[in-house]
Amino acid sequence: MIISFSRFVQKTFALWVLIFAAIAFINPTLFRFVGPYIALILGVIMFGMGVTMTVDDFKGVLKQPKSVLIATVAQYTIMPLLAYGLCILFQLPAEIAVGVILVGCCPGGTSSNVMTYLARGNTALSVSTTAVSTVLSPLLTPAIFFLLASEWLDINAVAMFKSILQIVLVPIVLGLIVRSVLGKKAASYGEVMPLVSVIGIVLIVAFVVGASKDRIIESGLLIFAVVVLHNGLGYLIGFIVAKVCRLNYADQKAVSIEVGMQNSGLGVALAGVHFAASPVTAVPSAIFSFWHNISGPLLATYWAGKGSAADTTPSTK
Repeated sequence: MIISFSRFVQKTFALWVLIFAAIAFINPTLFRFVGPYIALILGVIMFGMGVTMTVDDFKGVLKQPKSVLIATVAQYTIMPLLAYGLCILFQLPAEIAVGVILVGCCPGGTSSNVMTYLARGNTALSVSTTAVSTVLSPLLTPAIFFLLASEWLDINAVAMFKSILQIVLVPIVLGLIVRSVLGKKAASYGEVMPLVSVIGIVLIVAFVVGASKDRIIESGLLIFAVVVLHNGLGYLIGFIVAKVCRLNYADQKAVSIEVGMQNSGLGVALAGVHFAASPVTAVPSAIFSFWHNISGPLLATYWAGKGSAADTTPSTK
């Protein structure tokens, strides 16, 4: 019963984000209590991610090193540079620009694995890339963010490194340990953890919307347009890069989705911790969280309808 409900909530995730964002917009103070617990909530989400992961997810790197390397490099170059370019192009205010770049510097999210599976892409590649990019995030996310965003605001990369260690890497490692100790029992718990993740992200997004209502009224359409472009161009350029690198069609789809879909929950949490004085900084990540859960299924559905024998052709290692 709980597992069925969890799957239902996952499938309708974007709807719940929209509903609770609307409630927060109408009553901005309703979710104020979430603020002090944002980092803790994301830590719980990351722990759940660790419980659903196995050592085999990392062994996949050894099985297809070229593809994982291409996907990981694409993840940490395409989205940050796109974010920077869009900020310059649209001449975004400092707080919003920093938020756009922040979500661009985050690793891929676990939802990309599901979308790759639905798109008939190389799911093993997607899972391995998510695992690698997440493990690298304590170093790469603050470093790239500092390089690109420091012209707008003062960035404390060391503090951000510590935050990502605490709310991402440590919980994931603990989750992996629990998974290895409990074995099959942990796998059953892993079926429920996505429900916890959805609830956590929905609460965080609702808090951000409530805290940033005035700025959303002022700049909401602009932020939404930037997020849609960021996400869409990420899919497109990720696909083109994989194609240029002569990966097969299944790998091309995996890289495209992996690049385009971000761990926007991490972006919201980091903005909440490091830019608490400017809640609007978290809005691009919050909108990204909503939007990529609409665009991802649409893209996966399109690609699933174009399935062919080429999807199963081994890529060149």
